[in-house]
Amino acid sequence: MGDVRILSRHMVRPEPTSSRPLEPETIHLTPSDLKYITVEHIQKGILLPKPPTTGGHVDVERLASSFARALGRFYPYAGRLAVAVAPHSESLTISLRCSGKGAEFVHAVAPGVTVADFTASLVVPRVIWSFFPLNRLLGADAAAGSRPVLAAQVTELADGIFIAVSMNHSVAAGTTFWQFFNTWFELSRANTGAGDNGMISTPLPVFDRCFVGSCCTVPIPLPFSKPEHMVGQRVHVFPPVQERFLHLSAASVKELKAKANPEMTGLTPGTTTTISSLQALLAHLWRAVCPAWRLWPDQETAYIVLVGFRGRVGGIPASYAGNAVGNTTAKSTAGDIVGKGLGWAAWLLNRAVASCDDGSTRDKLTSWPQEPSFNCLPAWSAPTNLAFRLAHTSAAVFFDATCSSRSSASALNSSPRFDVYRNDFRWSAPVAVRSGSGNKVDGKATVYAGRGGGGSMTLEVCLAPEALARLVADEEFMSHCVGRRRPAYTCIPASKPFFNCRPAFVTAVPTGTFKKSSPRFDVYENDFGWGALVAVRSGSENKVDGKTTAYECRRGRGSMALEACLAPEALARLILDGEFMGATNTADAE
Repeated sequence: MGDVRILSRHMVRPEPTSSRPLEPETIHLTPSDLKYITVEHIQKGILLPKPPTTGGHVDVERLASSFARALGRFYPYAGRLAVAVAPHSESLTISLRCSGKGAEFVHAVAPGVTVADFTASLVVPRVIWSFFPLNRLLGADAAAGSRPVLAAQVTELADGIFIAVSMNHSVAAGTTFWQFFNTWFELSRANTGAGDNGMISTPLPVFDRCFVGSCCTVPIPLPFSKPEHMVGQRVHVFPPVQERFLHLSAASVKELKAKANPEMTGLTPGTTTTISSLQALLAHLWRAVCPAWRLWPDQETAYIVLVGFRGRVGGIPASYAGNAVGNTTAKSTAGDIVGKGLGWAAWLLNRAVASCDDGSTRDKLTSWPQEPSFNCLPAWSAPTNLAFRLAHTSAAVFFDATCSSRSSASALNSSPRFDVYRNDFRWSAPVAVRSGSGNKVDGKATVYAGRGGGGSMTLEVCLAPEALARLVADEEFMSHCVGRRRPAYTCIPASKPFFNCRPAFVTAVPTGTFKKSSPRFDVYENDFGWGALVAVRSGSENKVDGKTTAYECRRGRGSMALEACLAPEALARLILDGEFMGATNTADAE
C-alpha cells in the first residue's frame, strides 16, 4: 500500500481565551493520572471523504487554525510534563506545566491509499499506524524528553482525508479526548471569528483536581530517581496481531441483552440487577475469545474493566479534564464462561462494575502514594492473556504490573457513549473511526457507537492472526455481526494485490474449486547453479476468492502442494476442518 509522506510539521500555540490564566500554572497529576504514565498514547482518528465542493482540496490551514482555537480552551495540553525532585528525598514528582509551548500539528499525504482500503478490507491495514503522530511513545517519554502531550495529524488520501489525534494518557482519558475532538470539529464548522468560541455546545473543560485533596497530597513522589527509569518499563516485544472491525446492529445488541437478562435471573434467583447492552455485548465477545484462544476449561480468565469515576465519586464534574477512571476485575474459568451461558458472563462483568463505588475508589486513591503501581503491557508469551479495551477513552487498555501474565486477563476501557460520528468537519460526517498503534496487544477490543446510531455498536478486535481466524469462523458469534459474509469470486484490483485473500500451502487439493496451473509443470528443476529452489510463490494477479494453484511438491514422488486463496472466514474454516487437514502436511508442504 502507498507510502505516507510528511509535508509539514510545526508547533501550534493555543489561541488566547478568557478562560486561560494570565500567568502559567502547574497542574499536579493525581494517582489516576500517574498510573497511565507508563503506557502509550491515546490514538484515535476519523476517516472522511474529500470535500466535494472544493474539487477535493483540503483547507489544512483552516484545520490548523481551528485546532489552535480548540487548544485555547484546552490550554494545559499546550504545556509540557515537568519533572522535579521531591523535598528531602531522591524521588521524582511529575506535573503538567501550562507553559503554552504548543501542540504538534502534522500535514501528510498518502496518494496511494483510498477510503476503500479501510472500509472494504476485512483486516485493518498497517498503513493506518503511519497516520498518527507520537507513535510508540510512553507517557513518560514526554517527561524525559520534553515532548508535547498532544499532537494532531491531517493525512490526505487519494479520495479522502484522515484526521488523527494522539494524547498523552497521563494527562487525560477518553472522555476528555473526545471532548477535545468535538470542540475542534465544532470550531472548524463555525466561522473563523474568535467570538464563535462561546457558540459551541461542548462545555468548557475543568482542570481543577481538587476532588483528590481529601484523599492524598500532591505532588506525589514517585519511586524513580530519573524519568528514564519510568521509560525503562516499556515492553519492547509485541507479538504479531491483526485488527478487525465487527459491526452489530441495534437489533442484534437488543437481542443479546434480551438473552442475557433471563439467563442471569435464572442463575442468580432474587437478584434485581439488569444487564446493560454493553455488558451483554462484552460477555458475548468474552465467550467467543476463550475458545478462539483454545483455553482449557479449567484455565482462569480475568476481565479487567475500566470504570469511570464521573457519577460514582462525588466532586468530579462531568467536564473534568483528567483521568477519572479505575479498573476492576471479573474472574472465572474459561469452561464456566463458555458453558454457563451469556447471562453468567454478563453478570460477572456487572458485579465487577458495581463494586466500584465512592468509598472503594477513594480508598484506592488514598493508598496509591504509599504503594504506587503503574499500568503496563504484560509480556505476551502465549495467547492466554485477554485484554479488552473499550473504544472511546484515552489511550489504552492495560494490565496492572501486578497482574499475572499466566492468567487469561481481559481489560476494558472507553465507552460507546462517546460522540465519535458527530465530528463533521463541515463537508461530511465520518465514514469510519480507527485507532493507532498504541498498546496493540493480543486480546484487546475497543467498542464504538455504531455509525448508524440507534444503539448499534462496532467492535475493534485485536488478536493474534490464528485466534482472529477462529473468532470469525465462529458461526454463533458472527451471526450477530452485520455483513459477516462476502460474495465469492470477487476480483481483486491489481493495485491492491492481497485484498481479502490469504494464501496457505497444503499438500492436497480440495474438490469444487477454481484451479489453475498443474503439478506436471517442472518447477523445482530450476537450479540456477547455486542450489535447488526453496519455494515457489505467485504474484498479485487474478487473486480471487476460491482460486487454487497446484504445484508438484519440492520432495517430488507424487506429492503435491496447493496454494489456496479464500476469503478469511472461509480459509479459517478450511484449516479448522480436521478431515481435510488430516491429509495435509503444512510443516513440510514443499
